[in-house]
Amino acid sequence: MTQTAPEAPFAFAGLDRLFHERARLGIVPSLAGHPDGLAFADLKRLCGLTDGNLTRPLAALEEAGCVVLAKGQARGRAVTTCRLSEEGRARFIAYLGALESALREGARAAGHAGLGEQPA
Repeated sequence: MTQTAPEAPFAFAGLDRLFHERARLGIVPSLAGHPDGLAFADLKRLCGLTDGNLTRPLAALEEAGCVVLAKGQARGRAVTTCRLSEEGRARFIAYLGALESALREGARAAGHAGLGEQPA
């Protein structure tokens, strides 16, 4: 776990703000589970978002290089396919590691032996 300073054990600097937002936290694992990508409509359904509530987080993820959007045609209709980039996958895996560490620290601080930790 990356920390900003030894005296700040709960700073959790490794939590990537790009992923640490509700809509993006639904989008990225959905795409991670579909390496060939998902149609915008399918992603919207999986995440329970409206068009507008999906468009903005996707734009942020695309701007950061984590998501690739491709426009195409299917059955005579325009289709946008969303896919997690290799950089996005690597950043998300790092984020999950930092989140797991934060959860372990939080559980330890609360005196809860969760997440595979043994009580001290």
